[in-house]
Amino acid sequence: MGTIKKSIAVTGMSCASCAISVEKALKAQQGIVEAGVNFANTTALVSYDDTKINLSQIKKVVQNAGYDIIIEEENSDTLDEINRKHYSRLKLHTLLALVFSAPLVFIGMFAMHMPYANYIMWALATPVLVLFGGRFFVGAWKQARNKSANMDTLVALSTGIAYLFSVFNTLAPQYWTRQGIHPDVYFEASAVVVAFILLGKMLEDGAKANTGTAIKKLMGLQPNTVARIGAEGLEEIVSIKEVKPGDTLVAKPGEKIAVDGAVVAGSSYVDESMLTGEPIAVIKTTGANVFAGTINQKGSLNYQAIKTGDNTLLAGIIKQVQEAQGSKAPVQQLVDKIAGVFVPVVMSLAALGMIAWLIWGGEAGLSRGLMALVTTLVIACPCALGLATPTAIIAGMGKGAENGILIKDAESLETAHKVNAVILDKTGTITEGKPEVTDLVWADGADSATLSAVFYSMELRSEHPLATAVTGFFRNLKIEPVNIQSFESITGSGVTAIFGRNIYFAGSGKLMADMGVKIPADLERKATKWKEQAYTVIWLANQFGALAAMAIADIVKPGAATAVRVLQDMGIEVHMLTGDSLQTAYVVAAEAGITQFKAEVSPAGKSAFVKELQAQGKVVAMVGDGINDSLALAQADVSIAMGKGTDIAMNVAKMTLISSDLNKIPKAIHLSRKTVSIIRQNLFWAFFYNVISIPVAAGVLYPINGFTLNPMLAGAAMALSSVTVVSNSLRLKWGKL
Repeated sequence: MGTIKKSIAVTGMSCASCAISVEKALKAQQGIVEAGVNFANTTALVSYDDTKINLSQIKKVVQNAGYDIIIEEENSDTLDEINRKHYSRLKLHTLLALVFSAPLVFIGMFAMHMPYANYIMWALATPVLVLFGGRFFVGAWKQARNKSANMDTLVALSTGIAYLFSVFNTLAPQYWTRQGIHPDVYFEASAVVVAFILLGKMLEDGAKANTGTAIKKLMGLQPNTVARIGAEGLEEIVSIKEVKPGDTLVAKPGEKIAVDGAVVAGSSYVDESMLTGEPIAVIKTTGANVFAGTINQKGSLNYQAIKTGDNTLLAGIIKQVQEAQGSKAPVQQLVDKIAGVFVPVVMSLAALGMIAWLIWGGEAGLSRGLMALVTTLVIACPCALGLATPTAIIAGMGKGAENGILIKDAESLETAHKVNAVILDKTGTITEGKPEVTDLVWADGADSATLSAVFYSMELRSEHPLATAVTGFFRNLKIEPVNIQSFESITGSGVTAIFGRNIYFAGSGKLMADMGVKIPADLERKATKWKEQAYTVIWLANQFGALAAMAIADIVKPGAATAVRVLQDMGIEVHMLTGDSLQTAYVVAAEAGITQFKAEVSPAGKSAFVKELQAQGKVVAMVGDGINDSLALAQADVSIAMGKGTDIAMNVAKMTLISSDLNKIPKAIHLSRKTVSIIRQNLFWAFFYNVISIPVAAGVLYPINGFTLNPMLAGAAMALSSVTVVSNSLRLKWGKL
């Protein structure tokens, strides 16, 4: 067949370095054309030559690297279940680790001289390291096999050596007492470190708990069953999987279109907003194309299937969203990158310190050397380093939530500070997303009270999507409907009815022309002005002439222009994309103060425009509210959904603005800038602490003033560094956004 591109679920990854390991293993395999592993959604996007390698062989490659993949067709549900179980287990392990660590800290600090204190602490620390913290030792082993190191390596080394050293001191204290040295134990230090790091990982994984929800919601747009007309002309309910091109299907009022096809009988309005983003439903008559996932409104349609299964437009969007999410390079956390160098350096310094003690330490060289080794590894324990980023991220996310900005993951919060181009969808993002009556003008001498009731009554019986805007307008005015006769709907144009002795027409300019309705000059001028503003004009007339003109538009949200101006003042380019007409796009862009916009853009076109800006070196934020925006949201560096938009847009996006207020966008970017600044400060202090403390722990001051650092003090210093980092992060929570 040739080259196949496939998104595959990967299991067993515990950090960004794991994703790098899987990616390296895949890329080194013959037959793999390209591979990208995304730790955030635990998937690998693999392009491979199926004449040289198959999925079973790819599975073995990943297993040899210490991980696994799921290749079943229903992998999304399977992976979701695995992720849920993993997160539940992690939560349980974190809680138990904290429960076991609390008495350990109490005994270690206040009750060291109670009977059997060391044995009690040993009993409490063992399950924390072996059962709850076992993942770190497994992770460290995987990294060692791949000749690399990460946070797991540091955690496993420092806690493992501290634990083993404490076990030795518990079982053979006489080894030290004979040399006049008190045999300290560090069970509490090893357990607390594991508990803290588990807590950090739980908070990190919690942000990713809903991975894949957006894809499943997109899939849920397609119904599971559909009514098909059988050989004898009778309707039968069949599974969507049984539908083949050429079958005639039925869409009743309110039902979803099952597959892509063409109408062969009937007429109705179909809501295609989930694909196009535009709020007004589209008339469908014989010969018109319909698409899977769109919603039939009041009429009934018979349509012939053209594209089914994976070939529908909706299936194409699902596939592209999966690829856009999986194609991003995995985010190698800054701490993991540094740990790759930091771990070998710490290990080397600890070993050098011990060797130095063995050479120049005299009779106590071995004991002091071992203590220096343990102290160095304990004080270099990555608690502060591990908390530097997540505590700032958690504080930043909390601050965002207080301000109506929901942030799903650390990556988007970290990346947003670099954004220099923002793309805004028009409908539902810059505008309200639904047609509303903006103006109503009556002809001279018209009885507005009676005619309002007639107009209202006609639109109440109309199936046209704009009728909802008209009826809502009159309902707000407390207009009561009247009894009209001979109502008739003229598909695509409007409606007619009789009231009293007059025939009334309500609808488009085309209907007025077809009926030969005379339009007064003042109403004509007003309608022309509205059209220039891209408003839709609805007319009310009788057999003698036009009686009223009504303007309907999707109005620009209050504050949109202010938000655009603030973004521009921050040095950020603002673009607008829409599937609507050029005239409408021009009017909305002008009102919002946007100079760069594109009209009549498809969902794929929006994604392509994001890629185009990224190719220019821009860091792009995409803001949208509809299913039609989901592909562009997935492609963007930072994706922001409006809170009143579709569930799918909100699940694809990494940020959601609860209030749909565009002024939250510059606030989100400002929050990111403050958070990244705090992260950098935290990392500086974490490393500054290590630069000072590691040499002291190794015994560099001993030749000068005879000072050696007790491992217990090293544990306290490590805790103090963590407190410093957490306190600095809390400044985000206390400050103003």
